[in-house]
Amino acid sequence: MQHDTHDHAEHAHHGDHGHQHHGMGKVSWRMAAQATLHCLTGCAIGEVLGMIIGTALGWGNVPTMALAIALAFTFGYALTLRGILKAGVDFKTAFRVALAADTLSIAVMELIDNGVIALWPGAMDAHLSDPMFWWILAIALAAAFVITTPVNKWMIGRGKGHAVVHQYHH
Repeated sequence: MQHDTHDHAEHAHHGDHGHQHHGMGKVSWRMAAQATLHCLTGCAIGEVLGMIIGTALGWGNVPTMALAIALAFTFGYALTLRGILKAGVDFKTAFRVALAADTLSIAVMELIDNGVIALWPGAMDAHLSDPMFWWILAIALAAAFVITTPVNKWMIGRGKGHAVVHQYHH
């Protein structure tokens, strides 16, 4: 198998972390932040696209937010899938890895992001042309990043989340 040699090189490069199900041992904040930033990128693309589409179609807040969340998951998974597929992994395996790697991270991120927007007075009624929309979105995404990074650090340390993806990187 191609990635057996790679797995051993990864373990040698990063120290003896044990097997995937035993966790990765000590995980740096930098590694957790990179995993979170990767996730945040997909979420932000999906969120903004969902808001644009919902607004353009004249939808209300609930269907627009639902579309934004669905697209955040879609783009979050797609970015992870792209990297795994580049490593030569078949689609079915890559899809399973993306689901395992990103589901909790995206869910936490979306909960925080949309919670900030829903609870911020006037944010739900701000339009795309309103500067308030953009700075509240920036605050919401920043809050999601800060809160999701420790979640990703914990997951990677347990051999879950982006630790699963890590074994496929060249």
